[in-house]
Amino acid sequence: MANETRVPINSDVDIVTARERGRALAAQLGSSTTDQTLLATAISEIARNIVEYAKHGEIVLTAMRNGQKRGIVVIARDEGPGIPDIQLAMQDGYSTRQSLGIGLPGARRLMDEFEIASEVGKGTTVVMKKWIR
Repeated sequence: MANETRVPINSDVDIVTARERGRALAAQLGSSTTDQTLLATAISEIARNIVEYAKHGEIVLTAMRNGQKRGIVVIARDEGPGIPDIQLAMQDGYSTRQSLGIGLPGARRLMDEFEIASEVGKGTTVVMKKWIR
């Protein structure tokens, strides 16, 4: 199940494309419409951060299997400014740009698994997984 879809993220249009491709993959795997919406929303939040902070990056969507469990892994990468304090950035309400500050923590809540790695001056990678129920 290593069929992956890569979506370059450079603008708001790309955010819509990424969320729709994620929703389509989830539907193809038999995900509920609720989980399709949760996945699409998490993709949207992360992709918006790429556009807002890094200007460009990519979202990679891949179907995965772990024994009998099936799911989707979403990898979001950019080579932007990086996040100096990940712990702080993962707190609800924290924002460096006068936004609501719900993007990263919101995406974490919507997904089953969430990891973030960032290095100042090098960029950020977010890996999120949603299991099909």
